[in-house]
Amino acid sequence: MVKNKIYNQPVILPELEMHEVSISMKREDLIHPFISGNKYRKLKYNIYQAIEQKNKSLLTFGGAYSNHISAVAFAGNEYGFNTIGIIRGDELGNDLSSTLEQNNTLKLAAQHKMQFKFVSRSDYRLKHTADFILQLKKEFGDFYLIPEGGTNSLAIKGCEEILKPVDKEFDFICCSIGTGGTISGLINSAKANQKILGFPALKGDFLQKEIEKYTIQNKNWSLIKDYHFGGFGKINEDLIHFMNAFKEETTISLDPIYTSKMMYGIVDMIKKGLFKKGTKILAIHTGGLQGILGMNKRLRQKKLPLIQ
Repeated sequence: MVKNKIYNQPVILPELEMHEVSISMKREDLIHPFISGNKYRKLKYNIYQAIEQKNKSLLTFGGAYSNHISAVAFAGNEYGFNTIGIIRGDELGNDLSSTLEQNNTLKLAAQHKMQFKFVSRSDYRLKHTADFILQLKKEFGDFYLIPEGGTNSLAIKGCEEILKPVDKEFDFICCSIGTGGTISGLINSAKANQKILGFPALKGDFLQKEIEKYTIQNKNWSLIKDYHFGGFGKINEDLIHFMNAFKEETTISLDPIYTSKMMYGIVDMIKKGLFKKGTKILAIHTGGLQGILGMNKRLRQKKLPLIQ
């Protein structure tokens, strides 16, 4: 997969200068025009494996606004795979043309020839079971299975490549968390003197065990659970204001689901004096900017400010 040059962009904010803490943002969002950030990293070795196994189809799972769904659709189309997306919410399939008109993520996936199967939320919770997978194979034939969010051992291998030798100067590595794959790769590849901070975008304590499955040696990490803003996909005026102000001051756009919550958390922790003077922080931008369009549609309906 062709990728663009990644660089660490210094973040200049008054709060940082006041507390003598520096932040650089690793611009993983620029890695690929359609498969940005950690989605590229997670898919890289899975695509190689599917090619090696001579699979003809990729099947994966996701919600209606899943960046992972659109990334698999594009990658599959680029490499000649059929792609199948099992989408949470059977009501979305009642009028597919209307759904695609209102949902930029699914529209993008459809444009890259992904076939959809919309399932109820109760059935979706069965996606890990052998019976559910067997039924999918009866319906679609053989396929290469990529889990929801893309996290598996091959995804971890890809995410281990995010950090480069030049990044050894940073004291803290920060990333947002969905399924735990990205932070697991960072934990495995970080230096012994570095601390990894993960900012979950979801409520709940299940992530600790998920991450521990993929990380063995480095225990120098922790989860910061105070900045999920009510749960996955939840957003409020405070976060919107932060995102718009951050873009104006730094020129960096943040996505509303993941990276914005991480950056809000980092800046808030700095304001509270939780990092000592001279601390160098590297924040990972995991992409997902295509989700802004869909989020703004929801914000208009709620008569809330829009993301700029």
